[in-house]
Amino acid sequence: MGGRWSWLKWTLGAVLTAACVGVLYVCTPGESRLYPRCWLYLLTGLQCPGCGGLRAMHQLLHGNVAAGFRYNPLVVLLVPVLAAWGGAWLIRRAGGPDWAAPFRRPGFVWLVLAMVLAFGILRNVPFVRLAGPTP
Repeated sequence: MGGRWSWLKWTLGAVLTAACVGVLYVCTPGESRLYPRCWLYLLTGLQCPGCGGLRAMHQLLHGNVAAGFRYNPLVVLLVPVLAAWGGAWLIRRAGGPDWAAPFRRPGFVWLVLAMVLAFGILRNVPFVRLAGPTP
């Protein structure tokens, strides 16, 4: 019985992921009202570390890496890292080696959080240009 539910969860997850990617491919984030607006930007005019992330992903799905980088360089740089981490997780689930173990250490997690925080601060400094157009 557990095998059937496991299969159902994986299938549902794959279908939902494909649907979300499909919507992001078809509907341009800057032009569609389908996507939420950033509350931090609406309230303060400051860009959070994720601002422009949907636009960057939309550009990446269309093969425009440079355009995606202009919207949010952090998202573009993290996509291959997250893909590798997801692949290592799948290999581990299949009974293979645990390649992602060093990256689950607290020091690494704190390093990533510090990098995201630094990016969020630096992208709002007037003379530093770490982001493209406003969200």
